[in-house]
Amino acid sequence: MEPCTMDASPRAPAAASTTTGTLHLMCGKIASGKSTLARQLAQSPHTILISEDGWLAQLYPEELQSVADYVRLSARLRLAVAAHIVSVLRAGSSVVLDFPANTVQTRAWARSIFEQAEAAHVLHHLDFSNEICRSRLQARNRSAEHQFQATDAQFGAITRYFVPPSPEEGFNLVEHR
Repeated sequence: MEPCTMDASPRAPAAASTTTGTLHLMCGKIASGKSTLARQLAQSPHTILISEDGWLAQLYPEELQSVADYVRLSARLRLAVAAHIVSVLRAGSSVVLDFPANTVQTRAWARSIFEQAEAAHVLHHLDFSNEICRSRLQARNRSAEHQFQATDAQFGAITRYFVPPSPEEGFNLVEHR
């Protein structure tokens, strides 16, 4: 996979709280580098990584066969982990949430977590063209190192639902290009 060039440090400062951790959110198309950035961010002290792909692969290896399956199972997983993430943030640890915050609805779910925890947050938007992401996806599929492989057709189907974050949503936004 070709390296990501970003215009911001992976450890960008947030409006940190002295008693809670920071919730780092990932927003970007398939193969934009969300998981790579998430792993980098999780190397910070007192920071844990929670990866949707890892959990889905372990919990639902036979059930996850289509985009519709992903939507259903991802929603189930979000319900299961939300209270735990709030607890971790309240305990003072930061969380890198490697779940795609790619729609207004998924970002609203993430907002409910950091607001309930009264924690700081950063929304990392990985802004790369479809061409770059498709190229990275094909390389990732060839390497067979990722839990899931997506076809070009699946890339197109999923990317149709991608909604970049807007200033009106009010997130502490860090752009990566």
